[in-house]
Amino acid sequence: MQNPKRIAAALLASTFILMSIHCGIAVAKDPKIDIGYVDNGLKLTGTQWIRDPATGSFTPFVEGSTAGSEDPNQYMADVHCRSGGTDTPDRGCLTMECPAKTPGGEEGTPVIWRQAPKSITNPTWTDYPAVSGPTCLYDPEPENVLANIAARILTDFRQLPVNPGNLEAQPFPHTLKGGPTNFYATTGEQGFDVTILGQTVHLTATPANYTYTFGDGTTLGPTPAAGYSIPEAEWLNNETRTSHTYTDTGNYQATLTTSFTGTYSVNNGPPLPINGTLDITTPAKTIQVWKTEKALVADTCQENPNSWGCPGTESR
Repeated sequence: MQNPKRIAAALLASTFILMSIHCGIAVAKDPKIDIGYVDNGLKLTGTQWIRDPATGSFTPFVEGSTAGSEDPNQYMADVHCRSGGTDTPDRGCLTMECPAKTPGGEEGTPVIWRQAPKSITNPTWTDYPAVSGPTCLYDPEPENVLANIAARILTDFRQLPVNPGNLEAQPFPHTLKGGPTNFYATTGEQGFDVTILGQTVHLTATPANYTYTFGDGTTLGPTPAAGYSIPEAEWLNNETRTSHTYTDTGNYQATLTTSFTGTYSVNNGPPLPINGTLDITTPAKTIQVWKTEKALVADTCQENPNSWGCPGTESR
């Protein structure tokens, strides 16, 4: 018969070993953050995103990383629409449809963009104010497609059919030597909806700077001044910020180059800046510079079209 004291000691030692093993396993496990990426079929690898100022793309947030230091927030494409979140069904998540973009393609997933301070661990996520309601996300790894779009967005931006507007002049088509000619631009902000890598992308082009080339070897700009129209009574004595004075008579080819800056948004996500500009030059406009002369005449041009100073007659 075994000694009862030895049996008790053995059982106590076994219990201590099992407890030690169990505690070791618990310590070794990394904590999980569940914010709605479970059982949604997306297989997303990042739960917290930040915007990289160098590329404008979203990248998974890594504690201690300096990426996105200019933006205090991190972002998340919240898929609670599919996971049964309590705060999203009343906003149309569960009834929203995201049909495939191409025949035989994959359907999208309803998501809501959220933000939180990236300095906080396990933060409370709030709705991103620039986007209202759910939107569709089509790529199974959105951080990859966003990076790919960011890598090519400047090229796509520069291929947009942006309207450069017109270069206007007052007086026109004739102006006077030694007098101010008022130039101004007519253009504005323009928006475009395109598809890039299967994603719906909204781009905005905004005029930022103007360069006026007056045709006589002088330019003005780049300047943020678009200029403006003035009443005819002020043409000869009102010099604006974008006026120019020609010192010789002749015909001059004037042009305007507008520099557009841009932003883009993927699937109604946060608007991101485009690192670069789109510069467009208007067709040349002929400015005819005349000089003034005084003379006494007997007839008006209606009475005598060949009278001195009338259109089409030679100066004397």
